[in-house]
Amino acid sequence: MVVREDRKEQIMDKAVGIFAELGYYKATTALVAKAAGVTQPYVFHFFKNKEELFNAVIDRAVSRIYETFSQVEAPADQLTKTMGHAFMQIMYAHRDEIMLVMQSHAISEPVIREHVREKHRIIHKSIIAKFEKAGIPNAEEAASQFYGMGYLITVSEVLDLPELLCFKDQ
Repeated sequence: MVVREDRKEQIMDKAVGIFAELGYYKATTALVAKAAGVTQPYVFHFFKNKEELFNAVIDRAVSRIYETFSQVEAPADQLTKTMGHAFMQIMYAHRDEIMLVMQSHAISEPVIREHVREKHRIIHKSIIAKFEKAGIPNAEEAASQFYGMGYLITVSEVLDLPELLCFKDQ
């Protein structure tokens, strides 16, 4: 069973790279299988289709973000900065995953769009709850600003345009 789960994770790891490099529409399960060193039918053993594989990759990435933010402990006046640093750490450690999550809203397939919408909603709600628990005023607004900053950071990374992030440390 461990070997099987390891293979599934290996396929997902390779899928992240393929989706990140080619995008959802150009990525194929054949390319994922080749990158993982397995046959395409073996990919289908774990995932019904490309859509299910993509959603599994998104689920894993969102879980990583959620868990990272859940583990952050800081006083209210340092919480957003500490969570921002945590986001940067997971972005550098799992860059392709984070890029996929932050760009996944652009995929127009209805089932994927709904899945991605719900995952973004979960992250946003968890940030609101974290901010409310810390006593941050206007937690919903602060969470939206924090989320928006995550998108700006991601765009800056994708475009290799660090000057987008030139603002005073608050």
